Amino acid sequence: MKVIKRDGHMVDYCPEKIENAIMKANLEVEEEDQASPTQIKNIIKYIEKLGKKRILVEDIQDIIEMKLMSIGKYQLAKKYITYRYTRELVRKSNTTDRAIKELIDGENEYWNTENSNKDAKVVTTQRDYLAGITSTDITRRFLLPEDIVQAHDDGIIHFHDADYFAQNALHNCDLIDLEDMLQNGTNINGVMIEKPHKFLTAMTIATQLITAVNSSQYGGCTITLTHLAPFVRESYNRYLEKYKKRKFSKAECEKYAKEDLAKEITDGVQTFQYQINSMTTTNGQAPFLSVCMYLGETKEYKEELAMIIEEVLKQRIQGMKNEQGVYITPAFPKLLYVLEEDNIHENSKYWYLTKLAAECTAKRMVPDYISEKIMKQLKVDKNGDGQCYPCMGCRSFLTPYVDENGKPKYYGRFNQGVVTINLVDVALSSEKDMDAFWKIMDERLELCHRALQIRHKRLSRATSDVAPILWQHGALARLKKGESIHDLLHHGYSTISLGYAGLYECVKYMTGNSHTDNGKGKEFGLEVMRKLNDACKKWKEMEDIDYSVYGTPIESTTYKFAKCLRERFGKIKGITDRDYITNSYHVPVFEEIDAFTKLKLESEFQQLSPGGAISYIETPNLSNNLEAVIEVIRFIYDNIMYAELNTKLDYCQECGYTGEILIDDNLEWYCPKCGNRDHDKLNVARRTCGYIGSNFWNKGRTQEIKERVIHIDNKDAEEAV
Repeated sequence: MKVIKRDGHMVDYCPEKIENAIMKANLEVEEEDQASPTQIKNIIKYIEKLGKKRILVEDIQDIIEMKLMSIGKYQLAKKYITYRYTRELVRKSNTTDRAIKELIDGENEYWNTENSNKDAKVVTTQRDYLAGITSTDITRRFLLPEDIVQAHDDGIIHFHDADYFAQNALHNCDLIDLEDMLQNGTNINGVMIEKPHKFLTAMTIATQLITAVNSSQYGGCTITLTHLAPFVRESYNRYLEKYKKRKFSKAECEKYAKEDLAKEITDGVQTFQYQINSMTTTNGQAPFLSVCMYLGETKEYKEELAMIIEEVLKQRIQGMKNEQGVYITPAFPKLLYVLEEDNIHENSKYWYLTKLAAECTAKRMVPDYISEKIMKQLKVDKNGDGQCYPCMGCRSFLTPYVDENGKPKYYGRFNQGVVTINLVDVALSSEKDMDAFWKIMDERLELCHRALQIRHKRLSRATSDVAPILWQHGALARLKKGESIHDLLHHGYSTISLGYAGLYECVKYMTGNSHTDNGKGKEFGLEVMRKLNDACKKWKEMEDIDYSVYGTPIESTTYKFAKCLRERFGKIKGITDRDYITNSYHVPVFEEIDAFTKLKLESEFQQLSPGGAISYIETPNLSNNLEAVIEVIRFIYDNIMYAELNTKLDYCQECGYTGEILIDDNLEWYCPKCGNRDHDKLNVARRTCGYIGSNFWNKGRTQEIKERVIHIDNKDAEEAV
């Protein structure tokens, strides 16, 4: 007989453990209330006669309590129950204590690799993780039902960000309303910040606002450069006025004002870039920031916006210096470049910016590309108008929304949180029975639904006082002191996300085909996606909460899910035999497919992930083949809403090698030139889950990175163009 422990592991049945537990309880009661050795043996025999192949440890304990009471040993049963409860508390507290000790000692693999942009050795990160361990413990013991905790532990679902859930005030990600804060003034830590009157000041204040906002949430945030463009004009007018007062000619005034403005734009962008990468939020890392570059957001300040975009791209191409003074690829901010009619054709006015973007992508892996054309087809508001706007941080997209005045609104909105369903577990649990598959899917979706409701209800208790920068001073709202944020959680203003992972493995197991087959595999994959969307639509109609389907960027959870699947179902070739499962709807990293076929195929699945998703292609170093990059960019514009190119340009501090740092068969990183394996002396940047990671990864994610195939090479690219 096997005993299933609380953490899901199975161990051999051991009658001595039952005997020892009852004997310890015996010592706590009077002699007449004790169970005799014979009575204890009878209880053990009763359990064994049940003839079960597997039994839960909780069921064994329930039987012991029932049997003790049936023979009149009420005091002993009471002591046993107390002993059982005490052991449960000790077990949980010991788990937390051990995690804290391992974190501090640097021995905890999970925390050391939990986030590829956090260094668990650094005191600021440790402080965040210490709070996270405590929050997770409180969440598991007091805030979530046992069945949801168990499903999370078993890898059936993933309840995201439990390390922040103990506080009811924290939400996931958002689009910062920088325009409101800069134009109308704001407040940081009780200090009034008035409207700036020049570009450099606006850029400096923007970094302070971003850091304050990012410290009041746990997800990513996005700003748009459009909100900074008016201050370029203000600076120009100030310079123009200065030279007019000095009695220069009109031509000279304009010439010198433009020269001064160019210098200020350079300084402002440099200040922004350095401050974002040098500041640390309360999360123990640089602000998780994306910056949108969308010319179509403004007509009045388009020229000024183009100036900022140009400088941002030029400085990102250059990179940032590491400790040795060598320019490398920084992780943040992530750049989002919107492709539109004004910049996609060679005769377009702003084509020069797209060429800069291509060069930047080839060298620094950013920007990512949003197609205005495709997005406006997919994101249609209730007025019937197509909308284009950036994602929040990594890949989370808001749903279309029109305010009470009938105007579309995106900046100032946010996401409440995520719960992810493991589609692979649904498939394996069904044992390839289609009827069972859909029945289990319904059960798992309802489990996710209940978990999402808990997220929503906890956040709904917050008032504007918990994060004034967010709710009172313009980042997300202008509520009064003490006012509830409850209304902002309904009517489509914010979203809450049903994540999903492992579509490829799910489809492969159920149909024998990949969802890339353009046949039954693909159709089944699309059917699964439609099922997720139908569930969100139903929940939204019932509760007036904007549930949306989200292609989860499971950085560390891909490894956890893989381990759980193997423990529950064993090693199944092509399904559970790797240390990772495939993110969202992606084509598996090991499947040979060309870039254009991949993007076209994934576009069909991306439109069924309205709450967020991103597609990518893997490339070699294309810095000497910008024509290939541009060809991919043009394809993105015509075919898919949101995509990126993953290039490779690393650096070895030991020998100065610049190129691709490799991974050996033991999943260890090394320099191919000098063999250096010291992580502290290797600068490696890889796209992890839609964002760039630079602090290395867990075993599962590292294996996934190692197995990525190239979707376009220089030869194929040249032929494509």
